[in-house]
Amino acid sequence: MLGTLSVSSLLESPAVALAASPVGAKTAAAVIGGAVAVGSVPVVLGAMGFTGAGIAASSVAAKMMSAAAVANGGGVAAGSLVATLQSVGAAGLSLSSKVILASAGSLVSLVV
Repeated sequence: MLGTLSVSSLLESPAVALAASPVGAKTAAAVIGGAVAVGSVPVVLGAMGFTGAGIAASSVAAKMMSAAAVANGGGVAAGSLVATLQSVGAAGLSLSSKVILASAGSLVSLVV
């Protein structure tokens, strides 16, 4: 690994030094992949209708909630997918969920 870096690349900006090394490029891709995975969750859930104020009317989330309520005899079961997504939409991801999601995003970015 040290053989791929030169003294001049160590004096350049960190982005240039990372790009100069194959390991650095993979590390940068993993970090970016993890950040994108964690950062996209609130955006996607908000677009689906799982908001901090509740489930938005006429949204995908509303349709999911309606189907879950019909299947469960009128209520949405605690711990169900709809309840979990609403919880994340309202409160955000916990630290442990962020770590797991970032790890998965890092792995996916390295494979792709």
